[in-house]
Amino acid sequence: MPSSRPPLLLCPEATAAMFLAPLLPRRRCLAARLLPALALLAALWFSLTARGEEDWNARVLAQVRAMPSGGGYRANRLAADRLAASVDIRGGALVVQPALASPNFCSEATYLVFLKTIQPALTRLDPATLDALLVRNQPDGHGVWGRWNANGPGTARLFRELGLGRNFDDFAQARPGDFLKIFWSPEVGRRERGHSVIFLGCEPQGGVECVRFWSSNVPGGYGEKVVPRSRIAYAIFSRLEHPEALSRLAGIPPICPYLARLGSARSSRAEARTMAGM
Repeated sequence: MPSSRPPLLLCPEATAAMFLAPLLPRRRCLAARLLPALALLAALWFSLTARGEEDWNARVLAQVRAMPSGGGYRANRLAADRLAASVDIRGGALVVQPALASPNFCSEATYLVFLKTIQPALTRLDPATLDALLVRNQPDGHGVWGRWNANGPGTARLFRELGLGRNFDDFAQARPGDFLKIFWSPEVGRRERGHSVIFLGCEPQGGVECVRFWSSNVPGGYGEKVVPRSRIAYAIFSRLEHPEALSRLAGIPPICPYLARLGSARSSRAEARTMAGM
């Protein structure tokens, strides 16, 4: 007859101890040192499993793989108009067609991947919020696209305002699938030279530490690129963790004054970090 007792659920510490038990007679000192670390790892695993957290970085990478290749890099009005045509609302749903965005440019490439990634969360958004995601050649700092496309920490500022995820500037914390703003020089704002990309990882090439990323790159457009890390003066990572926070769009100001002025004014790394919540 089957037992009516509930199944035994072990706490993380008990789970670690169960696996270490065979070691204790022979390696008692080693096991004693390993037990706290294994208990911590087990607790973390149980915590993540219990919350059922989504791996949004994996979703970002899946959308990168689904993007077309090439198309040519152009940062001009034609490319902006093609971007606007690639994002539409039909039947109450956001429709994203990256193949229409040709030629293309860097912030447009990462924005399309962002929209494709968050589509599962968009079904719960009201029409006004969906409309706010459209591209209408908004000036820097205006609305969602105007923030994403702005000089400085545009994407990071949007993440900060909405609570979409955390921002950081430490390569040691980076994971493939993080959104990344590269600064090729120390300048932030009017004189900056930047690149909006999706981080794919760090790798050695010929004894040189390099960074691999995906974006719209000069001259070919959509695709991967590898550069020596020494070429990057500064970097801000943004990790998508809470796409449901888009429901807060109505609660942020229509314009971010800080980003809006960066087309004609200089900022600093310290100010960029502050505005990104770091």
